[in-house]
Amino acid sequence: MSEDGMVRGNCDERFKAVAERFASAFAQGRELGAAVAVSLEGRLVIDLWGGWADLEGKRSWQRDTLVNVFSTTKGLVAVCVHRLVDEGRLDLDKPVAEYWPEFAAAGKGSVTVAMLLNHRAGLPAIKEPLAAEALYDWDTMAGALARQEPWWEPGTKHGYHAVTYGWLIGEVIARVTGKSPGRYLREELAGPLGLDMHIGLGEGEAARVAEMSPLPMPGQGAPEGEP
Repeated sequence: MSEDGMVRGNCDERFKAVAERFASAFAQGRELGAAVAVSLEGRLVIDLWGGWADLEGKRSWQRDTLVNVFSTTKGLVAVCVHRLVDEGRLDLDKPVAEYWPEFAAAGKGSVTVAMLLNHRAGLPAIKEPLAAEALYDWDTMAGALARQEPWWEPGTKHGYHAVTYGWLIGEVIARVTGKSPGRYLREELAGPLGLDMHIGLGEGEAARVAEMSPLPMPGQGAPEGEP
């Protein structure tokens, strides 16, 4: 692929309108860099990529450019959990504390794995003051969550565990398998299936990741998402 940021790839003639719309997003300046792939009945019918992978417009988007998918990662760790359930190594209806004994602290002994999965555990945040760098220390975050008292009675309410979900589910995976969620995903699912998806990257892969560009705030009276 040439370093010009142009759209590349293939698209079935039946979906020509998709390719045109994709290209127009770059032509109109509404998109910096992106990719789209669609399979139909087991066949890849749309496989397009284009634009730039950096904010300066110097690194062209490649077919294998990686994107930070943020909360979509919750789906990946949930799949890992269900794989363990299928293998008989984990029971969604059992208390988390059976796999992670320290989690029973602060009245959480009856919180089940299912409650963690469906955001009903009452642990959307950590009250204990932590240093900013704690976000990068797995044991610190897992320990703080084990000590945290639920913000509501577990199982009675739903509240999106936006930031804590990864450590909660990930620690269960680690206790059952002895592997980090990223390693488990790589060795048991992504690797065998040939999927280019990751939880955590080595330095050798970091250069493939696209930079994130902030969305402009919508103007007064404009629909959300439009400048």
